Amino acid sequence: MAIACVTTRASLGVEAPEVIVEVHLSNGLPAFNLVGLPETSVKEAKERVRSAIINAGFEFPQRRITVNLAPADLPKQGGRYDLPIAIGILAASKQIPVAMLKDHEFVGELALSGHIRQCQALLPVIVFARKHHKYLILPLGNRSDAELVGYHNSFFATHLQGVSAYLHGQQSLPSIATGLEWIASDAPPQSTCLSDVIGQYQAKRALEIAAAGNHNLLFLGPPGTGKTMLASRIIQLLPPLSYDEALEVAAIHSVAGQTVPKAQFYQRPFRSPHHTSSSISLVGGGSHPKPGEISLAHRGVLFLDEVAEFPRKVLDCLREPMETGEVVISRAAAKLTFASRFQLIAAMNPSPCGDTANARATQDQIQRYLSRLSGPFIDRFDLTIDVPRLPEGTLTQQQHAAETSATIASRVKAARERQLSRAGVLNAELSGKQLTQTGGFSQTDLEFLEQSVNKLGLSVRSYHRLQRVARTIADLAQSQTVDRSHIAQALGYRAMDRLLNSLKNSY
Repeated sequence: MAIACVTTRASLGVEAPEVIVEVHLSNGLPAFNLVGLPETSVKEAKERVRSAIINAGFEFPQRRITVNLAPADLPKQGGRYDLPIAIGILAASKQIPVAMLKDHEFVGELALSGHIRQCQALLPVIVFARKHHKYLILPLGNRSDAELVGYHNSFFATHLQGVSAYLHGQQSLPSIATGLEWIASDAPPQSTCLSDVIGQYQAKRALEIAAAGNHNLLFLGPPGTGKTMLASRIIQLLPPLSYDEALEVAAIHSVAGQTVPKAQFYQRPFRSPHHTSSSISLVGGGSHPKPGEISLAHRGVLFLDEVAEFPRKVLDCLREPMETGEVVISRAAAKLTFASRFQLIAAMNPSPCGDTANARATQDQIQRYLSRLSGPFIDRFDLTIDVPRLPEGTLTQQQHAAETSATIASRVKAARERQLSRAGVLNAELSGKQLTQTGGFSQTDLEFLEQSVNKLGLSVRSYHRLQRVARTIADLAQSQTVDRSHIAQALGYRAMDRLLNSLKNSY
């Protein structure tokens, strides 16, 4: 019976489900039928495969060829199915041994000459092949992806003839080198430092707290006060990713068609989309759903500069992912989930003219400008910091040596280790029950915090967020318990609430 089965893998978000390519040769008029929910890019594989087989020196069977991509209800797109379809036809026509296909998976796009071209989004394929202990044949152009995963049973092919020779046992295919010596977990040297920022000591302190507890932070101040400069330096304060976290981030970038440079493999991502970005570009989506900016910022920082210029509808799309740590994209064909556990840093001016002091804008205009940010969105920020203009003479006077990013990063690392050893998660991820059990708050301090929250008109969410910030401040101070001074400092980082209350009282 002229039939052969070849295993490959599809792309479904950051997952790579198994696909069986079934090839059947039967008598009848020569035809080439491709079934199994293939999209246009897969249907075109018929012509690529036909030319590749002939130009590689093999015989293309003049019979009725039926290729089924199972499971039939899984959408297939891209050129990754070319190589398994060609291998299946060669195996069904007895030009390569069928027995050698066992425990092997094939993926790759074919050129008309028979050469095997690089494919996008193959990192999840390599991860799942390693998980199921399969031998994986993939294009040589995807070698860097295999080296990131470190899977030694992945082999690289450049031409269909080389794959045939390998399956006949006539030659071997190259694999990755032993070890991952090229991956260095040490942070690369930085050309910028937090000490470059003149003044703004409260903002620097807030940035340290945000980095230590993974808190969301909003900078509020007139233009030119250093908001963007401060936010761009938070990556230097954060510890590098672990290997599993880095591989998780690299898989999301691979699905999005992007490559993480080897030198930045352990570095946390920093995404800074423009304020003209659409909701789909931020959250993800499309006819073939791809991850958006919030997923590309997974395990890292999403920086929204001039956040008030973003459309309100776009910003409100971030509210659910900020709470759940994932975004679910539902389409008729599939329902995909992308991880989006990011830290949000934002910057904005307090008024449409840039400043509330000596402002050209009226109170109503300022109120309308600030109302571009919905209350629930503002409520997601743990800290909102006022970044004022520098006092007169600050720029010309001799500057004292300020703390470097490396010094602050060492304190941040120690505070994070303290949090993980105590509760297993960072303070920003503490649940209400964990706050009660491991927070270290006294009853009188909690009553003081509740009274302050009620006086400021804050929500219950803000009450818990203030507890988490106070807990982080205590961790930076190496204190086992949270006292009144830590809570008072956390309450001081509510610049947006003070601004809104001052506008309300002015009416």
